Amino acid sequence: MAITSILDTDLYKLTMQQAVHTHFPTESAVYRFTNRTSSDRFSSTSTAAFRESVSAMGLLRLTKPERAFLEQASPYLKPAYLDYLENEFRFKPEQVHVDFFKEEERDGEEYGGVEVWTEGTWLETILWEVPLMASLCEAYFDNVDTDWDYDGQDEIAYKKTKAMLDAGCVFSEFGTRRRRSFKTHDIVVGAAARAAQDYEKEGGKKGKLVGTSNVYLAMKHKLMPSGTIAHEWFMGVAALRGYTHGTRAALELWESIYPFPLLLTLTDTFSSPIFFKSFTSPPITSKDQASGSEPYTDASLARRWRGLRQDSGDPFVFAPAAKVMYERVGLTEAEWREKVIVYSDGVSMEKAIKLREHCEEIGFKPMFGIGTNYTNEFMRKSSGGKERSPALNVVIKLAQVGGKPCVKISDELSKNTGNVEEVRKVKELFGLPTS
Repeated sequence: MAITSILDTDLYKLTMQQAVHTHFPTESAVYRFTNRTSSDRFSSTSTAAFRESVSAMGLLRLTKPERAFLEQASPYLKPAYLDYLENEFRFKPEQVHVDFFKEEERDGEEYGGVEVWTEGTWLETILWEVPLMASLCEAYFDNVDTDWDYDGQDEIAYKKTKAMLDAGCVFSEFGTRRRRSFKTHDIVVGAAARAAQDYEKEGGKKGKLVGTSNVYLAMKHKLMPSGTIAHEWFMGVAALRGYTHGTRAALELWESIYPFPLLLTLTDTFSSPIFFKSFTSPPITSKDQASGSEPYTDASLARRWRGLRQDSGDPFVFAPAAKVMYERVGLTEAEWREKVIVYSDGVSMEKAIKLREHCEEIGFKPMFGIGTNYTNEFMRKSSGGKERSPALNVVIKLAQVGGKPCVKISDELSKNTGNVEEVRKVKELFGLPTS
């Protein structure tokens, strides 16, 4: 099924597009696709289906009811940006390049790898990532790996949601990018919404389904769209403004647009220790910062920002490290105990329940974003329900902005994204291991 709405995307793409619309409206950008599991092969048929989906997106427009929903549910999206989204923005299929590389032939079908990249202004290409990934995954599971079905999806999602609510978890559904199909996603979000309603009717109060990252499904199932900021904002700003103070610049530019509820930040674009250093250093315009001295004495960002998001590395190490950072910069216990930590790295129901207990014991307010473990809970039909049918492990990342290479260095320091030489330079700049 092709993408049928501009809002069939994650909220953070809209919030970031507004930020780009405000601060970098003319910069160019390139995004590139990576298949992290080289054994997964696409077919010529699945690639053709994907190309058809891309072409169909050129017909999409933001409708009046969709704009009205954004105005009501996301009031931080300002009229000037919504005017642009409604009247000017259109997906341009010519910005998307898809190459198929035949590697073998089986039963008359060609199989191989695909290369996908987009080129254009950052303002326009920023919205391609999520629908491209969702469309590519759906084309794969419609045409290559078909050893699965929809049996039990509603029940699984309902039970999973109810169990997390009963365990006191506060969470959002984050499954758009790697979903198996739109139909799966619709079933899952509908079941989650129904479970949340039943939980409230039963008097449940501690657990909460905050919403879904998918704006279209939030509108359809009467949920709140959920999400703030992604790695690419830090990657792009750092490439344009320089890596030394790029993280601080990205945070300050974001603050210039968004209110407190959207001040939840990822920490692992260039590793969390480097983020904590930037987060607690003096403002870029201060004399100390200009002279190169970076004492950990400025608590302004730490106080203003609502919380942090953990997205790589050991999640059980993160909260203790965040506590040390907040205390080192001078926040009182009463202050840092009001901070939120959002866990979004491969979160499952079981993992969320353990992390909730761990995080609350330390003193933070935990929240969770659950993606692949919601929209890819499938078993292989041929195994009689005994063998998991895995999701694709694919990403599309910002590769260049303004002609400059972009990189990501996660808390798993061996897992880097971007130009190898640029990764090495950035690691050396920050004193991180280069091997």
